[in-house]
Amino acid sequence: MKSLLVFVLLAALMCWFMFSPIYKHVLIVRQAVLQQEVDYLLEVGASGEYGYIDTAMLQRSKQRLAAYGLNPASVTFEITSDNGSNATNPARPLPRGAPLTVTASYPVEGLFDIDRLIGVAPPSANTRLKAAGTKMSEYVP
Repeated sequence: MKSLLVFVLLAALMCWFMFSPIYKHVLIVRQAVLQQEVDYLLEVGASGEYGYIDTAMLQRSKQRLAAYGLNPASVTFEITSDNGSNATNPARPLPRGAPLTVTASYPVEGLFDIDRLIGVAPPSANTRLKAAGTKMSEYVP
């Protein structure tokens, strides 16, 4: 009985040692992909040609994120400007110098559930990865 208990505990610990780094790596890659997409949206949206980020840009962004394995329906974007202007309106682009802020989030999706094997409680189901950035608009009418 004692050897069976040792075997079960050792097997659980070995599973955690083998698979926990893989799940953490997936988490790090997802965070990096989100941040890369936020940076790209800011680069395009705050450029002198646009001055806004519209829904078509966000849909293309979700398609690019789907290519990395993320569920497009779970990705949420928040587009704001500190000066009170609507940063998603193509009819009224942000003027030069107005800040454009993009925040993207994606659920963790249970990547920490394997930590239960060693007695660590995973984060709640509502936990989301977030990536954010701000850039000044370069649009000149």
